[in-house]
Order: sequence, then structure tokens, then C-alpha cells
Amino acid sequence: MSPQPTAPVASPFHANVVPLRPPAPIAATQGTLALELQPRLEPPQPAARPTPPPAAATDLRRRRSVDRWAHRFAQAAVEIVGGDRPVTQLLRHTSAEVYGDLERRAVLVARAGQHQPGQARVAPVRPRVLSVHSSFTDGGAVESSVHVRYGERSRAVAARFERRRDRHTTDTRWVCTALEFA
Repeated sequence: MSPQPTAPVASPFHANVVPLRPPAPIAATQGTLALELQPRLEPPQPAARPTPPPAAATDLRRRRSVDRWAHRFAQAAVEIVGGDRPVTQLLRHTSAEVYGDLERRAVLVARAGQHQPGQARVAPVRPRVLSVHSSFTDGGAVESSVHVRYGERSRAVAARFERRRDRHTTDTRWVCTALEFA
């Protein structure tokens, strides 16, 4: 049998101790989920309607076209970083910041592998874009997530493309304004 717990004995010392916090009343609800059990007097507010997707998101042909273009762009970008292509191949399709980042990454990888960037080195494993999922943020911008496979390893690439007007013609083209490797 276990011994019965005994109540603490009040000593004269404890009677002189001043508590640091005044005692607080115990809450009427206990546990982690506190519910208000009072009845509602006014009717509930209607739920906010979700905003409809942009009109561009519903056009399946346009979505597939953008996905194909993003797939080709991403394949070229990972080959540039890997040293298989020169960075100048994406000059027209990147912002200055993205172009500079691609160039910097290609130089760093080339230094680590002791080769020249963009000289079509023979890599033991070439990167391959497996899938692209795009989301239209508005009529002139698309954000894409890309799954890239390096042999048995995978990487994620995120890109933002914006529709820009060509300075020399009246045509528009997609330009990568943000590119992140994970």
C-alpha cells in the first residue's frame, strides 16, 4: 500500500510570507478550448465570398502555353547554372537582376567544378525539368513552381514571369523578374 498524502502543515514561517501575485479566481471554463456559452442575439454574418480567379486562369490554352514556355525557360536556366549553356541565351527573357544572379551562380558552379561556365562541359548528370505548375496572379504576371531532377536528387525552382512589351517591336514577351533555387 502506498502512504496517504498528508496535508501540508501550516508553519508560523508560512504565515509571514507575502505572495508575489494576488490570488486570481479560477476561470469558469477549463481546458484549452474556451467556448462562450451565451446565446447570440443578432443573426450571424454571411460568409465572405471567395474572390473568383482571374479570367486568365480559366483559359486552358493560355495556361498550357505558359506552362510550356516556363518549362523551356526553367530547363535553360538550370543548364546555365550547371555550366552546359552560356547565360547570354536568356538575356532577352530575364530582368537585369535575374540575369546577374544566373551569371553569378554559373561562375560559382564552374569554379567548384574547375571548368569554364557555358562551355558545354560533359556533366555526369544533367538536370531535367519534370514538372511546372503555374499560377496567374493577374493578366500580366505568372508565378511558376518547377520540379527539377538531378539524377536521384530533386530541387525546386520558383519563378515569376511578367508580360513586357518589346522596345523594338509591338510584340509582348514573357520576362523572368524573379528566380529562386531551393
